[in-house]
Amino acid sequence: MCVVTMSMGAYDEDEHERREAKHSVEVSDDDTRSTYEGSVEFDSGDSTEELLDQFEQMKS
Repeated sequence: MCVVTMSMGAYDEDEHERREAKHSVEVSDDDTRSTYEGSVEFDSGDSTEELLDQFEQMKS
């Protein structure tokens, strides 16, 4: 029986390649980030009470 021990953090090149392959993400040349063009509007005109009343109406 052969027992092999390794110190903490020590591993061979094969182990490194296995871990790298396991955690790598394939990216192709046509993968590009989309640029968002537009606008966002927030309507905060309602009071808290009005919003709570509206929520209660939606629940029932």
